[in-house]
Amino acid sequence: MESWVNWKFHLGFDIRASPIISLASIYDLKKQKYHQVLYRGFIFDLFVPYMDPTEEWYYQTFFDSGEYGSGQSAVSLKPLADCPANAVFLDAYYASSDGTPVKISNAVCIFENHAGNIMWRHTELGIPGEVIREVRLDVSLVVRMVATVGNYDYIIDWEFKPSGSIKLGFGLKLAELVVVNPNKKTKVGNNVGYRLIPGPATRPLLLYNDYPQIRGAFTNKDVWVTLYNKSEKWAGGLYVDQSQGDDTLAVWSLRNRKIENKDIVLWYTTGFHHVPCQEDFPVMPTLSGGFELRPTNFFDSNPVLKTRPPNLVHWPNCTNKP
Repeated sequence: MESWVNWKFHLGFDIRASPIISLASIYDLKKQKYHQVLYRGFIFDLFVPYMDPTEEWYYQTFFDSGEYGSGQSAVSLKPLADCPANAVFLDAYYASSDGTPVKISNAVCIFENHAGNIMWRHTELGIPGEVIREVRLDVSLVVRMVATVGNYDYIIDWEFKPSGSIKLGFGLKLAELVVVNPNKKTKVGNNVGYRLIPGPATRPLLLYNDYPQIRGAFTNKDVWVTLYNKSEKWAGGLYVDQSQGDDTLAVWSLRNRKIENKDIVLWYTTGFHHVPCQEDFPVMPTLSGGFELRPTNFFDSNPVLKTRPPNLVHWPNCTNKP
């Protein structure tokens, strides 16, 4: 049984599912008891259909966990590379085909993640004669494992936050769009481009003909692509406070201008639907999100290969005093 801050959970290992989190419970300080949050959590499969109809590829449809086993595909994690300096490593075992135990050294690492993010920051001005400020760093506990199946490396993170959240993160991400330049190719013949890796997707709850939604019609879709026009700079219109919805991204898109081989603008909408709950009182934890723009055949090879890795420097005479 693992325990950290207000969490306790059991960490297991399975030949197919890899890490298994079970009996995850969080301590309620007010009621002075643990509440079970997750009975059993694991990755049940990784479906990888190549979906290429050509003769050489049409049959390439894999279940990387169910067919190959994420657990038996686990690799030994490298300290200070796969995991930070404060990580604790655990070995994993599974039974081979003849029943003998197989050991994977350093198969799982557990560490506190100090990313420098802010859990919350609040300034209270409602008390006469006093200004109260408080900042809490967003520190979490991460359970990490890497499985290598064929030419794929799956980085799997179970993240536990003091706020009661559990996040499951994957190092291998999918990408809803790729923007390419059809007139420029790499040495091996691929189109040069960038991909959009989306964050949280939202949909408006208002009707499309509701006046507020007419003004904010850019939230009707996650992704828009328009022909570049220097006057079309703001998705909600140039003068939002005077807008009647006649100068927005949704209106510009109705012009149906050609975008192939043109200078274009990619508009991406991300956000949250915040449904208030008791845990938001008295201070709401921070919600995180965003997106990523990642090169896709933009470089001839990994651009990091020729850069020097950062040197780990220890300063024995420096102390961090509160």
